[in-house]
Amino acid sequence: MLSIKDENKQKKKVALIGCGLIGQSWAICFLSAGFDVSLFDPVKGVTKKAKEKIKAKLSDLQNYGLLKNKNISDYLDRIHLTQDLLHAVEGSIYVQESGPEDLDIKKELTKRIDAATPDNIPIASSTSGIPTSLYASDIPGQYRCLVAHPIHPPHLIQAVEIVPAPFTNETITQAVKKIITAIGKEPLALKKEIPGFVVNRLQGALLNEAFNLVKEGISSAEDIDKAISEGLGLRWSFMGPFQTIHLNAPEGIAGYVKRYEKMYRDIFNKTDIEWSSVVNLGLEEELIKLYPLSEREKQERERDNKLTKLTLHKMKL
Repeated sequence: MLSIKDENKQKKKVALIGCGLIGQSWAICFLSAGFDVSLFDPVKGVTKKAKEKIKAKLSDLQNYGLLKNKNISDYLDRIHLTQDLLHAVEGSIYVQESGPEDLDIKKELTKRIDAATPDNIPIASSTSGIPTSLYASDIPGQYRCLVAHPIHPPHLIQAVEIVPAPFTNETITQAVKKIITAIGKEPLALKKEIPGFVVNRLQGALLNEAFNLVKEGISSAEDIDKAISEGLGLRWSFMGPFQTIHLNAPEGIAGYVKRYEKMYRDIFNKTDIEWSSVVNLGLEEELIKLYPLSEREKQERERDNKLTKLTLHKMKL
């Protein structure tokens, strides 16, 4: 398999299988990074329509000054519409599948992609929550299959979850991380598989409680949305939940958990997860290494400066 260094010496091309909203957005990511893109969709006429939609999205980015090249034609000229899988993957260094979120379809599509794609070319899926072990365990090229799950829309959101299966070759995993990084994305590497991965499990936990609050007549949907957009979401847009609470107590994560663990356990009436035990298993050590308590005042200033800028930005909107 080609290294990133070797790839830079030749024409870079990727194959995008499935040309719905996610496939179109992936195309913009790769085009913006200088890649050629082959588009293929098994549904007749979809690829042609996809190119028109990609053009419209590029035009929007251009209006905001977010395109390196001034001419949209520079990007459109690097889009290749293909009629079959063999032509789509020909000469490609990477395959990103964005088919329907259906296990049976995913199995069959991955099998076809594996049969058409030269050995050692990574085959990544955009699936939102189906582990690779469920759809690729029976194909010959299982070693080069994994999940690269973007957050919609990929061309505007940086995070991409990289989720290898136990049978995924580590060389493939590292190659995919490099490719994702090369297109300006932030790879989130999972240590092992789990349905829903990280992003959708976090989102699902919040949504579950949001639905429950509506069901119990606690709050309106509008105010629940505001609780995020005008509350938690402001900090979360530039610092995650662990960094947030680590900075919310003078002693860091350990101090926060000591103060509030009982309150949260009582709220949700759960005893299955002891926060303090997770803190002692390495969470505190990791967070202190990332965000030293000795730099607390500096971190607070940085947080407040970002919140100030974000507030000003929202006022303009």
